[in-house]
Amino acid sequence: MDIRETFNAETNKWIDIDASNGEDLSKLNQVYGIDEEIIGYSLDRNERAHVEYDEDTGVFFLIYHAPNLDETGDNYETFPFTFIVKDNYLITISSKHTKYITTMMEKYLHNHHEESLFHFLFKSLFLITAAFFPLVEKMDINRKRINDKLREKTTKENLLGLSDLETGIVYLVSASKQNTMLLEQIKAQAFYRKLTEFEKEQLDDALIEARQLLEMTQLSSQILQQLSGTYNNVLNNNLNDTMKILTVLSVLLTLPTIITGFFGMNMPLPLEHNRMGWIISIGISLVSWFILSFILRRRMR
Repeated sequence: MDIRETFNAETNKWIDIDASNGEDLSKLNQVYGIDEEIIGYSLDRNERAHVEYDEDTGVFFLIYHAPNLDETGDNYETFPFTFIVKDNYLITISSKHTKYITTMMEKYLHNHHEESLFHFLFKSLFLITAAFFPLVEKMDINRKRINDKLREKTTKENLLGLSDLETGIVYLVSASKQNTMLLEQIKAQAFYRKLTEFEKEQLDDALIEARQLLEMTQLSSQILQQLSGTYNNVLNNNLNDTMKILTVLSVLLTLPTIITGFFGMNMPLPLEHNRMGWIISIGISLVSWFILSFILRRRMR
């Protein structure tokens, strides 16, 4: 467990730990006195974004959801990223899916080496939030592409693509909502009053960015739901039209069957000995068919 960076006149230290490294994780409790329960939260793939502050130990702990930037088609996932502040240490616990965050943090710190501990923390949260926007923009592009295809032809493949986008946006909306609530909760923590104005300003910037992301993801979600509902209505309407046509055809085909069945009975009937009887029966069927079709057409209009 090595120190990744030192900053702010060498007074603050940043340590990044790989979640798969059990040895380094065990040292968190032994060396820095980090509660094992907090470590357990960090390793939970499904842990909700939340923040805790222990006044007795001075440990500030938060889990922030970060997007998975791996190319997975239209499936969008998020993973928890853990920050722990203890004394003059900033400890992050990352996984293989969130290693890009430490790269962004390192690049930022390289150009802003005099940042305070909490300013660097809040700036990191801002950078994580900013990483969501390209995914939402990509989702909007895919939505427009699928919508254009569906306007041309409503196929099963395109409908499944629309469904994948709906599923993906759910994860982004949930993550952005939890992250926004977390940043708002930080202001309710006791240590917030101890922050400098510069640090509070950076927290506000991160909160504004998170709220903007939340609004953007919710708007995309509403558009996808509206599109899905529209095409469901189109499919239902097409099905109703098909059933209507089949019903009309079945009614029209019943008339010739009734008429020919009537003249086919084994008993004395009109036109029984008339050589033109079969032509007359066909004529009656045709006339009746056209009359009924005219009536049904008027009724359907």
